[in-house]
Amino acid sequence: MYGIVNKAIEDLVKENFGEEKWEAILERSGVDVDFFISNEPYDDDITFKLAGATSEEMNIPIAQVLQTFGEWWVLKTSKEKYGGLMEAGGANLKEFLRNLPIFHNRVMLIYPKLTPPEFKISNVEENSVHVHYFSKREGLQEFVRGLLTGLGKMYDTPVTAELIQTRDEGSSHEIFQVSW
Repeated sequence: MYGIVNKAIEDLVKENFGEEKWEAILERSGVDVDFFISNEPYDDDITFKLAGATSEEMNIPIAQVLQTFGEWWVLKTSKEKYGGLMEAGGANLKEFLRNLPIFHNRVMLIYPKLTPPEFKISNVEENSVHVHYFSKREGLQEFVRGLLTGLGKMYDTPVTAELIQTRDEGSSHEIFQVSW
């Protein structure tokens, strides 16, 4: 993952719990990086170590860490760093979700070494859609759930993101039913 992801985890912890808590998480993780360069790729293992250490240090489930980070990513990191890109995604939540499959094409112009997930949309209804999540990376479905609920907050539209299919149960990809 790119450094911007690890930097966002750092920012989330520092802003909500302080520098000392971040230092404790960094030490617990065993990650020996003084600072993350946003546009440089880092091994995925670093991100997973930081998330795991945050879970242990804060004594909260890793799923909650990932979901909180997903919301943070949408509401802080993406809005601050890529406001125009986010705004171009759609005028409302439903429109943004319908445009989600092409979103990472634009992001890849900024980060050419990105290995993005793929999203597909199905079962489009008045107040819900199915979001299909395909990724080479496993274990990030709660991060994606946080992204989806964060998008709801961004559009001031309360949502639920129910995981209705998962690789954990033998499926080829995850499917979320996003309802508002």
